[in-house]
Amino acid sequence: MASQPRSKDVEQQATGRGLLARLTNRKFAESVPVSDSPASVTLAQEALKLLQNYEATGQGWFWSTDRDGNIVYLSSQIGKLFVTKTIGTGSPFASLFDLSHAPEHQQRSLPFLFARKLKFEQVQLAAAVETDTVWWSVSGTPQFDPQGEFVGFLGFGIDITKQREAAEISTQLTKYDPLTGLLNRFRMSQLLESTLAAFKHQNRSCAIMLLDLDRFKAVNDTLGHPAGDALLKQVALRLAHVVGDKERVSRLGGDEFQVILPDVQDRGDLALLANEIISKLSEPYVIDDSRCIIGVSVGVAVSPYDGESSEDLVRNADLALYSAKGSGRGRYRFYSEELLRAAEERRALEEDLLDALNGGQIEVHYQPVVCTATDRVGGFEALMRWKHPEKGYISPTIFIPIAEDTDLIRKLGEWTLRKACEDAAAWPGSARIAVNVSPIQFCDPNLPRYVMNALASSGLSPERLELEITESVFLGDSKDTDKMFAALKDLGVRLALDDFGTGYSSLSYLQHAPFDKIKIDQSFVRNATEVGSRNSAIITAIVALAEALGMDTTAEGIETLDQLDLIRSLRVSHIQGYVYSKPVKNDHLTKRLSEGEWTIPPSGHARQRHKRISMFRKVGAVHENHYYPIFIRNVSATGALIEGLIDVPIGTKFVIDFGQGQLVVADVVRSKKNQQGIKFESRMVDDGNGGLCTPHRVPRSWLAAAGIPVDSDGIDRQRVLRADFSKSGLPAFQTENGAMPLA
Repeated sequence: MASQPRSKDVEQQATGRGLLARLTNRKFAESVPVSDSPASVTLAQEALKLLQNYEATGQGWFWSTDRDGNIVYLSSQIGKLFVTKTIGTGSPFASLFDLSHAPEHQQRSLPFLFARKLKFEQVQLAAAVETDTVWWSVSGTPQFDPQGEFVGFLGFGIDITKQREAAEISTQLTKYDPLTGLLNRFRMSQLLESTLAAFKHQNRSCAIMLLDLDRFKAVNDTLGHPAGDALLKQVALRLAHVVGDKERVSRLGGDEFQVILPDVQDRGDLALLANEIISKLSEPYVIDDSRCIIGVSVGVAVSPYDGESSEDLVRNADLALYSAKGSGRGRYRFYSEELLRAAEERRALEEDLLDALNGGQIEVHYQPVVCTATDRVGGFEALMRWKHPEKGYISPTIFIPIAEDTDLIRKLGEWTLRKACEDAAAWPGSARIAVNVSPIQFCDPNLPRYVMNALASSGLSPERLELEITESVFLGDSKDTDKMFAALKDLGVRLALDDFGTGYSSLSYLQHAPFDKIKIDQSFVRNATEVGSRNSAIITAIVALAEALGMDTTAEGIETLDQLDLIRSLRVSHIQGYVYSKPVKNDHLTKRLSEGEWTIPPSGHARQRHKRISMFRKVGAVHENHYYPIFIRNVSATGALIEGLIDVPIGTKFVIDFGQGQLVVADVVRSKKNQQGIKFESRMVDDGNGGLCTPHRVPRSWLAAAGIPVDSDGIDRQRVLRADFSKSGLPAFQTENGAMPLA
């Protein structure tokens, strides 16, 4: 019996059912009865309409392929995204995607899934479009005919571009600092933890640097927070450029930064990098047409020598940073175990300093300022000294930062001013007295009153008082600064610009600031006589500037005769330094002035020598299988003088143990009774705080295995292990302290 022809509506219904079966849900479509019933026709049409409307919204799209992976059906809006190539029926389904953006496992997954005819869901793939990046979440299901033969895939895709962008922003926020784009504290902590964990069993080193910007707060306060943010962005760019890898640099918050340096332990290399960071970050910045100059201090710690855990390493780098800032800022410092003791001592000194002023422990010493042409003393600089009842004299580099942190600097400064004026008023003659004014004092509106009271109570003539002010005062409000200068000059005192060239040097403020003298910082004098140094050219320019403005000049820190000759040839008017005199007490000064005009003949080394660190401390010397406790003094980068061994033959080799894993091989080059001059086989490096250290260190576990005692002080061990050193055939030396056999 022939089948009855179906109506046109029924034909459309069947077509719709087939399309639904391919694109949506086969069982639903097959459940739609094929009949002339208006209800069934309407149901199929409505389903098609819903599907087409969904496609039109752009929220999702549908696709199907044949058995070879070529497109059979693709929502029309997808093809329109491709500008330079036609994508549609017959195109490979894979041509829709740019698999280079996908992780490696996803690059392999799509061909793998198609080859294995496996169902997949929500695979995230980048579209191969030429416009902005588009991301899709793609799902697919393999299709089989009634005989079980594979006929292709059908599936759908969803645009997830916005979700991906939001996720990337979220990832950025969890890993990166939103202001600078550097790693944030959390991500840097994770990176350091994972690096140290991986390196622990591989005997690999990892260094970290902690950085803190100097004088940033002053910029933030005077120019505003937006300017401060702009400055931090520029700092981040410079720092990342110097380090060479942005992913190794972090902003911890505020004006603090951290750098991680895997597989770096050479302290010579670390010193070079730290100096470059300090140099680059200290160059002038331009923020909203304003010129800003800041500095940076750096603390360095190296794992495993300075700590094996991230907490210990960061803590010790922070101690080194604190030491660097306390030593004058704008410098770096390596961590050493001494810093732990110093931190404990500092806490004790804070308490002692509170009682020092009332207890009569603070003194004022005076360093002569000498006329360059005549060697005649024309004035003095008042320098504060603290004579601790138990510890003796405490270095100003230690107690001045404590005074600034505890806000004692105002009281100490006011007392020093009164004391200096009182002493100077009693001096024979008319020598001037110079007194330092800290930036904290300069910002105090009562400063002119303190100066006036000191002059009035002492009877000192105002023109004999010179106030030394550093360039940092120019970061304050210019109107308040000008008012303070005017108020001080109205008193009749002289003003000197101290440490010129080390901070905010700008010719603009010299045009209106009423200075009588420029003091050239000793950093320009140092190394000025060495071949290739540009410091003499800088000094020449400063002198010419001062002469043009009618100002005197004083060069600080002159210690050698060749430096003196250079300074004289450059027409600097006054000199202050050890080449003439160290600071002296008031009674000595008064006695000399009472004898008449005080002329000091210069004395000192003929030439600037390599930096030598005067010390007298115990260290260890290893020779053969003996460990000798000895004393070391006058250490330079290339050698030292040791005491404690008797009649050591020239040419003898020692391993000098400075403690904390610092070992250096040395040869005896001079020998006389109980003193030997030794030459190091590798140069020592600057520790960033005026001292020297070895470029490399040996882990404690290695020292113990070799038999080197590992107590923290390097001497006075309770137990000494056997050392594995080659025998030279020489007998054990006689010593003043006795040798410790490495048994």
